[in-house]
Amino acid sequence: MSWNDLINVLPELYLTGSICVLLLFDAFAGARYRNAMHWLSMLVLIVTALLVVAAQRVGPATAFSGMYINDALAGLLKLFSILAVALVFVFASPYLRMRKLAAGEFHTLALFALLGIMMLVSAGNLVMIYLGLEMLTLSSYALVALDRDSPRATEAAMKYFVLGAMASGLLLYGMSMIYGATGTLSLAGIGATLPMSPHYMLAVFGVVFVLAGIAFKFGAAPFHMWLPDVYEGSPTAVTLFVASAPKLAAVGMALRLLDLGLHPLFPYWQDMLAVLAVASLAIGSLVAIVQSNLKRMLAYSTIGHMGYLLIGLCAGTSFGAAASVFYAIAYVLMSTAAFGVILALARTGFEADQIEDLRGLNQRSPWLAGLMALAMFSLAGVPPLFGFWAKLLVLQAAIQANLLWLAIVGAVAAIISLFYYLRVVKVMYFDSPAEDRTLIATSDASLRWVLSLNALALLALGVFQGPLLDWCLRGITG
Repeated sequence: MSWNDLINVLPELYLTGSICVLLLFDAFAGARYRNAMHWLSMLVLIVTALLVVAAQRVGPATAFSGMYINDALAGLLKLFSILAVALVFVFASPYLRMRKLAAGEFHTLALFALLGIMMLVSAGNLVMIYLGLEMLTLSSYALVALDRDSPRATEAAMKYFVLGAMASGLLLYGMSMIYGATGTLSLAGIGATLPMSPHYMLAVFGVVFVLAGIAFKFGAAPFHMWLPDVYEGSPTAVTLFVASAPKLAAVGMALRLLDLGLHPLFPYWQDMLAVLAVASLAIGSLVAIVQSNLKRMLAYSTIGHMGYLLIGLCAGTSFGAAASVFYAIAYVLMSTAAFGVILALARTGFEADQIEDLRGLNQRSPWLAGLMALAMFSLAGVPPLFGFWAKLLVLQAAIQANLLWLAIVGAVAAIISLFYYLRVVKVMYFDSPAEDRTLIATSDASLRWVLSLNALALLALGVFQGPLLDWCLRGITG
């Protein structure tokens, strides 16, 4: 271990130490200081982001004999993961206070999950990938069960845990086969050894299990069974977290494994990813149509969005990988805006998790209705919003890679998705409000301002998407 190694991992070291301090503060602070957890956690995120930027200025480097990679892709995904967690903290704060949920546990578990994400996107070794993944998933299991008095939350956490354990087992089994075929745990070593390996087909067999683990983290069909139940059963603040930052971790894990380590097996995993993409687009788009629960509808729409993200990975090109990263960032900002509006509407005894709960929202709160409409139109891919460019780029990458049929499937799925997104807009603007729903006045000023910026960013990034796309391309090409 050298000083250069420590400098490269300084953001993770700082975050680890800060989490330990926050745990002690939450354990020993009196009730009057509990609200300070939110602001201390935000301070930790700000300092971590600054350290990530500082580490990027050192330049592309590896640490600990290649186990840790500090490159442009890692920096990009880390910064947007930190932004996603910051948005979660701001939007979740009033919700946690109203329901008297353990805010200290929520913040520390989310920061532990962020640490796992940062390890995962910088992984240069199979062991690092598994450590980062387990830190993320174990924290997520606990977050889903945060409301211990809710049978639905407990059931969702158990389903998530059991299916997550199975997916981790499949991923480990696939990694063991790849290690047996190459004799190395290094992703760069695997990529260099595979073409000459006498056990080439053993590695191909291992890729099947690795892709199963990746698909579970994406929530892609047919490994999507946990997603609707977790979205619906979790407290909405936790659903917001599960729907945002982990998607960036999933695309980071996929790029490290497939592009860096398993690229020699591209003809095999391209076909597998194409099947996963088509299944995700079909199941996500069709099943979302019949949902009446808003969180469950957004869960199935997430499955469809992961299909688009997989289309970019199927291309196997630098542009396709950059388009997938761009799509992941777009999806995170769109989902935080949508769930942020739900959290702004929620109050004691009212979750605002049914589509019917939004009836006549424009008459009760025109501003929140406008923000939700922006999120829905962007998720549907209506130009010139952010989501339109995200869809267009992955479909363009598929066409350039001679996967025209896959792009056509994606375009058809986008047309189908218009129905259930526009239904939400129709309910807000054209249905009469329920008699028991009064005017809405969100008291938390930080939630109002940050949610407004989040939703308006979908329009701004749609109009000026070029710089972000260039950043994604630099992240892939180095």
